[in-house]
Amino acid sequence: MHQLTTIGIDLAKDVIAACVMDQYGAVTEQRVLRREAFERWAAQLEPAMVAMEACGSAHHWGRWFAARGHTTRLIAPEFVVPFRKGGKNDTADAEAVAIAARQPTMRFVPIKTADQQAMLAWHCAREGWKEERVALLNRVRGLLAEYGVVIPRSPERLLTALPALTEDARLPDRIHALLLEVREQLSALHARLAKCDAHIAAHANHSTAAQRAMQLTGVGPVTASALAATVPDARVFRNGRRFGAWLGLTPRQHSSGGKTRLGRISLHGNVYLRNLLIQGARSTLQSALRADPAKANRLQRWISALYGRKGYFKTVIAIANKHARMLWAMLARDENYDASAWQRHPMTSIASPKNP
Repeated sequence: MHQLTTIGIDLAKDVIAACVMDQYGAVTEQRVLRREAFERWAAQLEPAMVAMEACGSAHHWGRWFAARGHTTRLIAPEFVVPFRKGGKNDTADAEAVAIAARQPTMRFVPIKTADQQAMLAWHCAREGWKEERVALLNRVRGLLAEYGVVIPRSPERLLTALPALTEDARLPDRIHALLLEVREQLSALHARLAKCDAHIAAHANHSTAAQRAMQLTGVGPVTASALAATVPDARVFRNGRRFGAWLGLTPRQHSSGGKTRLGRISLHGNVYLRNLLIQGARSTLQSALRADPAKANRLQRWISALYGRKGYFKTVIAIANKHARMLWAMLARDENYDASAWQRHPMTSIASPKNP
């Protein structure tokens, strides 16, 4: 009798495919089940390694299987693609997941807790309401332009002008009524955004990791809260470079024959956290450029020199990548931010001239 050791699962909204392998890697069973039937089937399995792609509902199923004694592994979808044989279908995807999970060098995604996902849900809602607010303001700006009313491209300008526009003689009464509805919707959106900011700030104030992250220039409550919820244990990354690569802040490589060719940043990994770090890097760059050269610290001098050589955009990405590495060091080692930590690096003593 074959002993099952690996179960690859391809998740979907309604149908879930499973591929069971024994200790030799041979496929012993393949199933495609509806969600309810899959749950009944999975509840009867003996403990094994269960692997899934890191996609929607994967963290839920990861916790579900872990609570029943299984070893759960989540794999980034891009790492599963090379193991798919033939055409793409649910059965082939499940088998590819099982094969990928058995690779000794495979990297896995940590499973988030329910509380971490709940906090990230507030971040997701905040981003959605921000996009809705921007879309509404742009829509109103375009409608007003049809009547010759052009508002400068600034949300604050339009919000300031809205009360007067509801009584503007250049606009028909129906537009006045529409603008009143817009004002009510904007008020509701602003109230929801304020609640999101309050929840995020409370999480940042009560999280040790978030408090430590906010010691770094350019990292505020939103970024710190998202970092603490997204990366509960920074030690899953071997070093800061891998953390930066996971965020998509390192360049793609096209190297061969000993020649290194670097391209654009990969844009892999967590898009939301990467964008927050880039926004923080923008403010850090402006702060470094405004600093007095005689009083600037080592990081600010590095930023100013890099800006002079590479320009604005490359400097912003380099700052975000450096912030990612610094955050990894602080969180993985449980240390506070120390601007002089570089002096304790072994390479510093090698590069400095020896005393006679």
